[in-house]
Amino acid sequence: MPRPSRTGETDATQVSRRLRADLLEGRIRPGSKLRLRPLAERYGIGPSPLREALSSLAAEGLVERLDQRGFRAAPVTMESFEELLRARCWVEEVALRESLLAGGAGWEEALVVAHHRLSRTPRRAEAGDACDDPAWDRAHLTFHRALLGACPSPTMLGFCETVRDRAGRYRSLALTTAYPSRDVAQEHAEILRAALARDVPEACRLLVRHYTRTADYLRLALEAAEGWSPPC
Repeated sequence: MPRPSRTGETDATQVSRRLRADLLEGRIRPGSKLRLRPLAERYGIGPSPLREALSSLAAEGLVERLDQRGFRAAPVTMESFEELLRARCWVEEVALRESLLAGGAGWEEALVVAHHRLSRTPRRAEAGDACDDPAWDRAHLTFHRALLGACPSPTMLGFCETVRDRAGRYRSLALTTAYPSRDVAQEHAEILRAALARDVPEACRLLVRHYTRTADYLRLALEAAEGWSPPC
């Protein structure tokens, strides 16, 4: 039986959460072999909960199971990103439409506040930084969650969270070419205006364009570099 920690999490749940963060934030190189012994030492965990965690992450698409050869971090390719992008646009278009139809005054207020905080948060802590400031990342995530927040389907919102997390690995690579030439603040402002106007077709169009622009920058980054070279 899995042993729960003081927080109520099992060992497998704890290591899965830590592994997931390392995969999403690029601390584990995409495509690299995930060897059990080094990972067990890194996370201070036994092999059984580690295998359980890796199997769970394989179900999310962040890890690949190799026949009789263990696991590896899912590789980064333009083809896999484009498939993920299509899925993200599909599920978020549905969630956004439902959010605009169902959202009341409380949703509008939360969305406006989230956008205001995002617009007031510097994207870079210092000029010349290659990475987004963590405070901006949090404000950015809060805005996108608020945008979909009135969607009445927790299942659909769960799908959105899953594909958003997986897309985060690719977004880090796109940052090497996207900033500062891209006016993301303007993109967010346009999405906000359409959402508050309850213009469903325009809001969905702008959100999809917001995501597909990331794909354009990612393509440039992959052409300029061999494999994965995260800035952060």
